Amino acid sequence: MFAAPPVIETEVFARVPDALRGKGAKLREQSGVPRDCFLEGPSFNRAGNLYVVNIPYGQVMKVSPAGEFSVVAEYDGEPNGLKIHKDGRIFIADHKQGLMLLDPASGKVTALVDRPRRERFKGLNDLVFAKNGDCYFTDQGESDMRDASGRLYRLSADGRLEIVVEHIPSPNGLVLTPNEQILYLAVTRGNAVWRVPLLPDGSTQRVGIFIQMSGGTGPDGMAMDEAGSLAVCHVGMGSVWLFSKFGRPVAELRSATGVATTNIAYGGPDRRTVYITESETGTILSAKLEVPGKLLYSHQ
Repeated sequence: MFAAPPVIETEVFARVPDALRGKGAKLREQSGVPRDCFLEGPSFNRAGNLYVVNIPYGQVMKVSPAGEFSVVAEYDGEPNGLKIHKDGRIFIADHKQGLMLLDPASGKVTALVDRPRRERFKGLNDLVFAKNGDCYFTDQGESDMRDASGRLYRLSADGRLEIVVEHIPSPNGLVLTPNEQILYLAVTRGNAVWRVPLLPDGSTQRVGIFIQMSGGTGPDGMAMDEAGSLAVCHVGMGSVWLFSKFGRPVAELRSATGVATTNIAYGGPDRRTVYITESETGTILSAKLEVPGKLLYSHQ
């Protein structure tokens, strides 16, 4: 439908060192494939450190501005999405354990919500904070086009948990527009990004497809800039697509390494550098963009 957009090449910012990778009999599986690591969930704190998760090893890692890795926490879980609260707490969407809290000072991980209505989640994937402190998160599990049972939840700042959208075939990454009237939702197995209008009373209506993608596996993590443009990680294609607020492709950020471009975060002093987890090779890629990323709740 559109001509191919300009290509922006990425470069390797950091790589998980060999000493922190699984080896031999200690290799663990991610999605049925043995992995020495599998990065996801990039999120910056106010000091400029980048936090990422290592899913199959139940680890949260901190990456310094110089690209040096350290393990902050290791626990019995499968951490996937990660976002930082403005009070410094780290929230984790864990596929195995539910919605978790990490104290970055002590490395202690505790459950915040693990059994809503006395039932476990299918398997949480990603999360995002609104300006008022509400936390939206996706419950993906193994849902797909045959089993559209994924859900989008909202945990309000005062602790109320409610379902926003049901019957989703593999809900994954999610972002809010600058005015927070729209939530964009990556639907991986449907290879699409959904548009979820948010009404003043917290309800939604007229949910539809914003972008229909093709090829690869599907959209995963996403990020938003100040102009309302949407960056979408396309797993299996090795690209991050930048779409305008109207859905027009503006640029393709092409991986310098593997094809598992899983998630993305804006960072740097001016928020004009994007950092991309490339999970096939255990690297973090970077590229410079013109428009700053949207200011996240962690930095408000």
